[in-house]
Amino acid sequence: MTKEERHLWYDYLRTYPIRFLRQKVIDQYIADFYCHDARLVIELDGSQHYESNSLLRDAIRTEHMGNRGLTVLRIPNNAVNNNFRGVCEYIDEQVKTLLEKESPSQLR
Repeated sequence: MTKEERHLWYDYLRTYPIRFLRQKVIDQYIADFYCHDARLVIELDGSQHYESNSLLRDAIRTEHMGNRGLTVLRIPNNAVNNNFRGVCEYIDEQVKTLLEKESPSQLR
């Protein structure tokens, strides 16, 4: 795991009330983080992800996971480094929204 992945895992996702897995194999890809209940993949992107070849590969990967019914959040590493609290709040909001879509009656 990268420094940013370790930070997000050990300082937030590891103890999040909804279970997340790290380095989850999904078909031919390895997701940085995966939440089965919310059908959510979180990818942390370093600067190399913003080069033209990587942008295309990431788009194909995101489309593949979307076709499997998964939502992919792509979060830049610099957001983890510069706004960790905001990243955590964003993930929490997304998980809650996705869980509400899956089974609205369970959260009430």
